[in-house]
Amino acid sequence: MTQKKREEIISSIGLIVLGLVLLAYQLIPGLRAWYTLTFSWPMTVIMVAFVLLIIGLLTGTPDMLVPACIVGGIGGILYWQNATGNWGSWAYVWTLIPGFAGTGTLLAGVIQGKRKEIKEGGEAILTSAVLFVIFGALLGGLFSELALETYWPVILIVLGVVIFVKALISSRPREA
Repeated sequence: MTQKKREEIISSIGLIVLGLVLLAYQLIPGLRAWYTLTFSWPMTVIMVAFVLLIIGLLTGTPDMLVPACIVGGIGGILYWQNATGNWGSWAYVWTLIPGFAGTGTLLAGVIQGKRKEIKEGGEAILTSAVLFVIFGALLGGLFSELALETYWPVILIVLGVVIFVKALISSRPREA
């Protein structure tokens, strides 16, 4: 069986199962009541991520981990915000989204054995973490007890120096 045919079969089965679940949700009142009591609405987003993950694994396309991680990460953020009521945190939690993409890239690279993807995923995660700390400190009072908002210019300067030195070192031609 060809890869394309396998992907079509698995995708069609996924659509059928999803349709059956949604139909059952509409037709069985007890199922709706159970779902409403058991899950909050962000769990639906997390379930979509899980479906993307399963489709990617079953079809042999590890690159599906990237959208699965992005959707799952956003679902996790929405779940946390829904639980805490801290919707204003979007001012800085959006910086985690490149990290979610990096996590998917890193995991896909591990599965495929591609070092370049592993490195790129790690860099995206690191960049996302740095942005989260900076924006969280500036806009969300995320680290107000550590007084990071006082030191953020120094943190930016140190980060810039590190990137500058890394660029200088990596641009040197290798000696034979």
